[in-house]
Amino acid sequence: MHIALREVHDSDLPVFFRQMNDPEALRMAAFTPKDPADWDAFTAHWTKIRASRDVVRTILGDGDVVGSTAVYGEPGEREVTYWVDRAYWGQGVATAALRALLAEVRDRPLYARAAADNTGSRRVLEKCGFVTSARARGFATARGAEIDEVVLHLAK
Repeated sequence: MHIALREVHDSDLPVFFRQMNDPEALRMAAFTPKDPADWDAFTAHWTKIRASRDVVRTILGDGDVVGSTAVYGEPGEREVTYWVDRAYWGQGVATAALRALLAEVRDRPLYARAAADNTGSRRVLEKCGFVTSARARGFATARGAEIDEVVLHLAK
């Protein structure tokens, strides 16, 4: 599958919304919006993101929208994030998309967070050069509980 990134189009938002309402994906991501089914809150969030200086991209797999990825935050504290449609998990999509984003955004250091039990996401980050630098606990809205998370960083 050919993976490419492009700027987010308005037509991507309904796809992202559907992806973010997959119960299994929500559980794995853990740290999600309070009510992922709130379309108005979702579109307000994306309007804010798209108006910011953050780097936000749509992930295309063979030309189809399969997810999104971004670098956000203040210099020196910037974080990466990504969301890939569950139908594409385990196919290298997230790794290829994150590598493409890291080639585009040369800022370092970069950080990432993942639920400690989200081994798939942790592997993606590690394949892209991130290393675990801390452990923390945080409230995971999608799980309704405080859970362990890992903080990873990319120095170079």
